[in-house]
Amino acid sequence: MQTPRTIRTNRASSLIETAKLNDVEPLPYLSDVLTKIVNGHPNSQIDDLMPWAYAAKHELKAVA
Repeated sequence: MQTPRTIRTNRASSLIETAKLNDVEPLPYLSDVLTKIVNGHPNSQIDDLMPWAYAAKHELKAVA
């Protein structure tokens, strides 16, 4: 049986590993995403904060 702590740890690990798989540095990614959420990022646009969407958006900025 998983404890609430184990579940939280697994979620964080999954998000970090997914960021790495999408060539996104985990610490700056998590910092930026958490800041956006705290500052009122709309729930209807939460998919924009997923690592694969974040990577695509930041690749476009790097090219510009």
